[in-house]
Amino acid sequence: MYKNHRISLVMPCFNEEYGLPEVYRDLPALIDEVIAVDNNSTDRTAEVARSFGARVIRESKQGYGAAYKTGLRNATGDIIVTMDADGTYPRNFIPILLDVMIDENFDFITCDRTGHKDKPSNWLRVFGNDVLNFFILILFWFRVRDSQSGMWVFKRAILEHLRLTSDGMAFSEEIKLEAMSKKKIIRGIELPVYYKERHGVSKLRIWRDGFYNLFFLFRKRFGLLGSAPPLVARADLQKEPNV
Repeated sequence: MYKNHRISLVMPCFNEEYGLPEVYRDLPALIDEVIAVDNNSTDRTAEVARSFGARVIRESKQGYGAAYKTGLRNATGDIIVTMDADGTYPRNFIPILLDVMIDENFDFITCDRTGHKDKPSNWLRVFGNDVLNFFILILFWFRVRDSQSGMWVFKRAILEHLRLTSDGMAFSEEIKLEAMSKKKIIRGIELPVYYKERHGVSKLRIWRDGFYNLFFLFRKRFGLLGSAPPLVARADLQKEPNV
């Protein structure tokens, strides 16, 4: 518990047996629940996660978004923290982000990695991120510095307002679009964090994922993705968590 809030950490995992130990070793004690979503790993990811006390949930549908949807639906905390399981995001920033959320009454925080990395980023990734940020501004009329960041902190209650269609890497930009564009009901902010080199091999396919994410933005903007139900229904949000 932290300031009378139950905190859940959700991480999508695909072959992360080497990154997970670093993540768990310095997790702040305020985390009440860790959900590791095993997305068809072929290594010891699930075993390693369980050894550190995580609740492991298997998602057989391959994809970053598919894994996140399963994890978020199963989270029991009233505040949810997300990050990749490769050790790149700063666990020591979690209390700081929670303080901002709780004390300043934000509903959604997305983290900005740009300019805060311990080593220079691949220029192609930086360029691709900037292109996607630009098209978000043009198509959706709001500014974001890091549309592809995978670290967010948000109140579980907002899940009833998020209609998320992507099962792939575009989930990262879509959750920001859904949350940050609903300013009348969701108070959001983007905050900077430090970012480290990952453990293991990156799952990101720069050209393929970059073009797919750009195409996704146009389809999202012009209503070509179809409708999606709320990620979690209001009735389910009102149920007492089974902890």
